[in-house]
Order: sequence, then structure tokens, then C-alpha cells
Amino acid sequence: MYKSISMGVAALLLASTSSFADTYNVTSSSDSGNDTLRAAILDASSKKGPHTINVHTSDIVINKPLSYSGSDLLNIYGEGQTITSNGNFNIIESTNGADLAISSLNLIGPGGFDINNRGDINEDAGKGVFVDVRDDQEGIVNLILTDVKVANVANHGIHISDCNLADDCGGGGGGAGEGSPASISVTLNYVTVDNVGQGKMDADGLRVDERSIGSIHATINNSSFKNVGADGVELDEGQSGSVLVSVIDSSFIDNGTYCLPSILESFMPAEDEGEFDDYKIKENEIPAAVVGSPDDTCIEREVSLYDSGYVEEYEFGIDTDDGFDIDEAGPGDLTASIIDTMISGNFDEGLDFDEEGAGSINMIIVNSNSMNNSDDGYKHSESDDGDVNAYVLDSRAYENGGKGFVFEEEDEGNVAVTVVDVMTTANDDSDDTGLEVVQDDDGNGSLTILSSDISDGIDDDGVTITQK
Repeated sequence: MYKSISMGVAALLLASTSSFADTYNVTSSSDSGNDTLRAAILDASSKKGPHTINVHTSDIVINKPLSYSGSDLLNIYGEGQTITSNGNFNIIESTNGADLAISSLNLIGPGGFDINNRGDINEDAGKGVFVDVRDDQEGIVNLILTDVKVANVANHGIHISDCNLADDCGGGGGGAGEGSPASISVTLNYVTVDNVGQGKMDADGLRVDERSIGSIHATINNSSFKNVGADGVELDEGQSGSVLVSVIDSSFIDNGTYCLPSILESFMPAEDEGEFDDYKIKENEIPAAVVGSPDDTCIEREVSLYDSGYVEEYEFGIDTDDGFDIDEAGPGDLTASIIDTMISGNFDEGLDFDEEGAGSINMIIVNSNSMNNSDDGYKHSESDDGDVNAYVLDSRAYENGGKGFVFEEEDEGNVAVTVVDVMTTANDDSDDTGLEVVQDDDGNGSLTILSSDISDGIDDDGVTITQK
């Protein structure tokens, strides 16, 4: 599958230079009319492609989405111009699952959004780039962004949806919705995503929703995700496909701030958690779900009941988000390499990678730093029969609110982790929190530590440690 995805990207680039492509030259900076970007996109929508649009104007202000309804490749080449939306709507959208490539443009929303000034009240919150995959689509859907900035939109900065529930898909094993057989390939080079997702709950910098048998392939180079309301990047593969990720020289900084604790803490119940013996407390005797906050969906309420129906325990929490979140819920693998990357100041985990089905987690982390995140710096969790394999080189985790590195296998799979020239310090309370490696069931576990300084300790269970 991954070979076919890579070949699909190459074919996309080849198609963009084909002599059969329609070419449009945009020379008017008006929102509509002759020689405008909107006119070019509308004309391309009605014709067979591939299509190329060259933008040779000054900055453009738009009054409604630039919507491409064709199904053939569309390339848009800018020269560093800014396209600004004067309202809360999608800036560029591909509504029929077409491959889309955008270069050298800034896509800027109206801004001013936060939990007290939401963008989803009586309207749909706008996105920077949106690709909607057809229900019957096959093959590979490609999105390539190069030298692009997306900022100040209320919703996802960049969203590719292969889910018939659109923004209501959810993530991981609990994710709902159905999708096409197609796979999704996203390539970001020199992309900046800043101050997006502040107008609604669970709005990410980059969001990919993939259902059915398709896979996700994400390549992120020299890019940054900062000040995002939810996750800087969230990749959700909800059924049988795999996730393959390469991140090089990128950053995930200060994300997950829409559900801001400083605003929401006053709405939490006085007793926000409790644990009880059986036949002690009924559910109507514990605090009810929060109503009346700026966004009640930010405050989670979890209740566990005994078989008798009485409350075993309950807990309330404010749902902040991560720097980079992956949920792979079917039998496919989660394979990722993180190289020369900074993860800092995110309001939940720095990296949060979860594999819930029979597939494995395969990780490489090289010369990367995760620091000052509110929870774990790097978290990897496999909850079924798959393995966790990780190699960490010349990387650091420090001053995180949770543990530094976490690698856990909760079922019958194996855990094999090697760390070389790794440093951890001052994570959580510095009590066995620098590195956690756990095999919770019948599988085998091994941890090899070479030339490393885990000054805040190791938390291990079910693993054999070799340290040199």
C-alpha cells in the first residue's frame, strides 16, 4: 500500500506538468469576474483536467469559499500573495475528492475567535483548506501544500475528510462514520499553521479522517503548527488501513488551548471525582454534566457503574489537546519517524500515538525535543495484540507535566525499545517518570539503554532492561 501511495504522489506531480493540462493565468485581484481566481476555479470545475492556475495578482479578499467541484487534479501556483476571507467560511475547498496542490499562498481567515467568541454558533465554522472525499472514491486522494500559510480560521486549518459524518466523525476506536475505499496522502513542505481552530471544539491544525479500508500517508517537512485550538495535527484511521508518517525539521508548539482551563475551571463541580463501594451512591447523587459554560463539550464527565447500577467512580476533566495525535483503530500498523523536531508547550501530550487494533506501533525518534507539555512528552500506546517497536536516538524530554517517554503494550504483543544518547529530566515529579516501558499482559518486553541520562528515573513492568 505504501509503495502505491508514493507512486500516486509521483503521478500527481507528473500530471501537473502534462501538456494536456488546462492552464489559467489570473490577472485580476477582484473576488469575481473575468481573469479572477474564482473564475478560473469555476471554469476548471466544469472541464476535464488536470488544471493549472497561475496567480499573478496582488492580494485577494474573498466573500465566499473558492470552491472546486471537479474531480481531476487542480494545481494553484501563487507568488506569495495573501487570500483573506472576510467572513467565517472555508477559504479553498475541493468538494468532489479531487487531488489538490497549492503553492506559495497565504490563506488567512477573519480571526478573533476563542471559546467566548465561537465560530460554530448558528453557522459552520470555516476552514483554510478542505478536501471532501467522495463516498465511492478509490485509489489515492492527494493533497500537496508547499510554502503555504494557513491562519485565523475558526475550524481546522487543513482538513481532508473520508468520512460521511464530516466534522462529527470523532477519532480512534470510538470514531463513527463510514468512508470510501480510497487512501489519503498529505504532503506539507514549508507550511505554517497558526492560530486556527479557536472557534470550535476539536478543531485541529491538520486533520485527516479516514474510514473503510484506506490508509493515511503524511509527509511533513520544515513545517510548524502553533496556537491551534485542538491538536496541532490529528490523523484518525478508524478502520482497517494503516498510518505511515514522516516528520522532519518541524515544530508543534502551544497547541490544544481552545478548552482553556483558566476559563473553564470555575464551571467544574466542587467535587470533580469520587470512588465508592457498591450500593453506596446512585448516579443521580453525583454531579450532573456541566451546563452553562462557554462550551459544555469541553468538560468531560466519565462514570463507571457496578453491575448493580450503583456508581463505582466518576471523574470530570477539561478536554485539552496535543501537539500531534494519531489514532489507528483497525488491524493496520502505525509507523512513524520524527526527526529534528520540536514539541513544546502543548496543553495535553506532546505526541500521543495510539494503536487500538491488531496492528503494531513502529517508531523512530531522532534528534527531537519534547518539553513543557502539560502531560507526557512522547506517548505510545498499543491496546491489542500488536507490538510496540521503538528506536530513540539523540533526543530529549524535559519539564513535561507527565512522563518523558511512554511505550506501553496492554495486551499480548511484545515491546522492544532502544534508546541511545537520550536525556530526560524534571518530568512530572521526577519519580520514575523519565522513561516508562510496560508490557501489561503475556507478551515479551525489552528495554536497551545506551549512553543515556534518564535522571528522573525509569518505570518498567514486564520488561528486561539492558543498560550500558
